[in-house]
Amino acid sequence: MSLTKKHILVTGASGLIGTRLTALLTQNGYPVSHLGRKAKSGAIPTYVWDIAKQTIDTKALQGVDAIIHLAGAGIADKPWTKARKQELLESRTHSTRLLFQTLKNETHQVKQLISASAIGYYGFAPQEHILNEDAQPGKDFLAEVTQAWENEVDKFTSLMQQTAKLRIGIVLSTQGGALKPMLLPVKFGVGSALGSGKQMISWIHIDDICKQFLFLLENPNLQGAFNGVAPNPLSNKEFTKVIGKVLNRPVWLPAVPSFLLKLFLGEMVNLVIQGNAVSCDKMQQAGFNFTFTRAEDAIQHLVLNKL
Repeated sequence: MSLTKKHILVTGASGLIGTRLTALLTQNGYPVSHLGRKAKSGAIPTYVWDIAKQTIDTKALQGVDAIIHLAGAGIADKPWTKARKQELLESRTHSTRLLFQTLKNETHQVKQLISASAIGYYGFAPQEHILNEDAQPGKDFLAEVTQAWENEVDKFTSLMQQTAKLRIGIVLSTQGGALKPMLLPVKFGVGSALGSGKQMISWIHIDDICKQFLFLLENPNLQGAFNGVAPNPLSNKEFTKVIGKVLNRPVWLPAVPSFLLKLFLGEMVNLVIQGNAVSCDKMQQAGFNFTFTRAEDAIQHLVLNKL
């Protein structure tokens, strides 16, 4: 006799991770529903929430056992104006607050909350510093946003049997995120490292990060923060060379200088000229097995399968 699978409610489901994760959940037999801006019916229904107005259709909670919370405006989607920075913060903190208040005040059977977070929590660090989940938080803008986000998530510990945070690294996919713009110049033979080229890229294949959400879902005893990165971070220079090898293209141009990048990107330049090396030991010790531990294998797979 087959056991009934948990019903999962996903927020931020239209994003890069949410789209792939929804497919993975349904393939594994989980009933899934979404929270979004517009109602949709069908195999995966979408219920409406309005983060600005702090309203939610409480029907979204009916029969739900676990929530995977991915909602948040894209960090690199638009220039960091003052208004955009506020949006980046509030899309995370206000959405989490709305979920908390709703779960606190409504009758429901939700027992697990697994929330996205980011390795931006740690700030930027030199390549010789390997950061684990106990490392001190950073002090730059992204670190402050992530800390504020996690502070809201931590409130769920009073309501849930499991409250877990997945601090996501650089997610590799040809469908979006950081890899897509990195592939293009290399493909046309004009690829080069950025800035010093020494900044670390703590990466993870799109399927492995989705499987980590599934792993936390299936192991409700796992609590707190986990780093969502693969075992072998690379410097920007090394990573660019790997892309060249996979695409069979030369990477020979000198690194693009930081000042030039800053002209185009403004404060957002830190996303490409700085980085950190983050450990995945805690996730591995919990029993998670990676499909992709080498960037070359991950990128090869993604390019071949257009994932």
